[in-house]
Amino acid sequence: MDEKKRDDKPSFITEARRAQIIDAAITTLDEIGFANASLAQIARRSGISTALISYHFHDKQDLMIQTLQALLIASTTYVQERVRAQKTPREKLEAFITASLAYQGTHPRHNAALVEILFNARTPDGVPFYKLDDDEADPLNHELQQILQEGQQTGEFRAFHVVVMASAIRGAISEYMLTPNLLRAVDLETYTTELVTIFHHMILSAP
Repeated sequence: MDEKKRDDKPSFITEARRAQIIDAAITTLDEIGFANASLAQIARRSGISTALISYHFHDKQDLMIQTLQALLIASTTYVQERVRAQKTPREKLEAFITASLAYQGTHPRHNAALVEILFNARTPDGVPFYKLDDDEADPLNHELQQILQEGQQTGEFRAFHVVVMASAIRGAISEYMLTPNLLRAVDLETYTTELVTIFHHMILSAP
């Protein structure tokens, strides 16, 4: 069956092919970085022709934007499903930290590809992705701020600057996967447990 571009809902075959190309793009970004991730390199890793990639994506920029969206959807869905299964702000915060680290630990290629795109790609208007508003470039930041605000409203969390605290939590989560010495010195489970304990002490209201 021929693969055809359509304005209506893509066929299962088209969606599967696009997913295959995006996965190859993730592998390529992880292995050789954004600058070297040409369509030819991605085609070689996906086992299809460069022309077929161009059939599904306008150019490298379009593919990188679609890959970024796929990465954000995957990580956001993973974390949100676990956070929203909890009831209290404290439980949600613990689930957020645990799930974020678990996803990074089990999807190292995705983490590397996300960093490569955020710090190297630009929007059609020429704006680097890392300069976009947090909610647009990183929807999990909004999720975390909502947890912190909810905890303050219920009195479970003490008073603090929500944006600053969210930044500290996200920074501590990202630091683990981006620091080779830390990866070698501390296993993921220990780092997760310590991080949850640290932020509970920092955030919870006094009894």
